[in-house]
Amino acid sequence: MKKSLLILVLSFCSGIYAQSSSSTSVNSTAVIVEPIEITKNVDLHFGNVISSYNPGTLILSPEGTRTAFGVHLSPANPGQVSPAEAVVKHGNYNYSITLPEDFTLYNEGNPNQILVIDQFTVMPEVTSDDTDILKIGATLNLGANQPPGFYTNSSGFSVTVTYN
Repeated sequence: MKKSLLILVLSFCSGIYAQSSSSTSVNSTAVIVEPIEITKNVDLHFGNVISSYNPGTLILSPEGTRTAFGVHLSPANPGQVSPAEAVVKHGNYNYSITLPEDFTLYNEGNPNQILVIDQFTVMPEVTSDDTDILKIGATLNLGANQPPGFYTNSSGFSVTVTYN
């Protein structure tokens, strides 16, 4: 009887140890998102500006409107005026836009003569679920008696888009 009782007690104890662990199967998934892409359509063009005896600025809005402070614009001969434009393919995901603090233009006739562009502004225009058009304006800063010439910088400024 003692043997039967001992076997019975041991069988209950071994059952306790058998229930001390358990496992399950966990599924996993992944979604591969198309890389974000940006393509330039139009360069930033401030047009023709008439220098002054004092420093001045020319603001070009993302809509293409020019506003002059301390410099003059010729309505009869505005030159090429356009905000920059880039297409962003983003797959209907949120993203952020990074623009430079400033950018320097150099006079093609004398690279020691410069103009500085700053205060970049952007206006995203939604065209479809996965594509936007970015329109970019900025402020052109002219020195007093800014020397005439064609100012440019062939390296271009960076517009970076990043998924949030």
